[in-house]
Amino acid sequence: MAELNGPPDPETSIAAALDAAAGALLTVWEAARERTTSRVSGAQLRAIMVVEQHDGINLRRLASRLDMLLSSASRLCDRLVAAGMLEREPGRLDRREISLHLTQEARRLLVELRDDRREQLARILAGMTPQGREALLLGMREFDETARRQEARSAPVEPVPVRPDVLDGGSHPIPSPLDWPAGEPPVARTA
Repeated sequence: MAELNGPPDPETSIAAALDAAAGALLTVWEAARERTTSRVSGAQLRAIMVVEQHDGINLRRLASRLDMLLSSASRLCDRLVAAGMLEREPGRLDRREISLHLTQEARRLLVELRDDRREQLARILAGMTPQGREALLLGMREFDETARRQEARSAPVEPVPVRPDVLDGGSHPIPSPLDWPAGEPPVARTA
């Protein structure tokens, strides 16, 4: 059927080759996750990574970044709090809002996961030529930067928090940069 439509464009061909070649990398990632994260599910690990990236994130933003319903994200956080991975605190700007923070246990889990993954990657990289390692690193960095730019352009605009106590007679102050949401594009990094 592909022959009837003509040859695929170069990006599609490269994407297919990359998809096939990335299998070993994904296997390393998944094996490390299975060895070190038996206490949390894949969705819980993603939530932990988002909270690590955006310490103090509120539940609504977490749900948005995980592409979940608010109620599902709330139940997910309930399980992570019960497992000793997350802590909830009243928000700094709005006491009714809850901010989420990692516990030391969650931080240890992420360190263990990354250490395991790096050991496996180093073992594989040791078998590659120096030129192959450099080319891989260069390509992966450019891929990451491009993915972040594309994700940032497609990310929904989040409201800027305004402290209610500084509203003054109907005037609307401009929040300081410290009050703004984290400036890094909303790409959920892997652990």
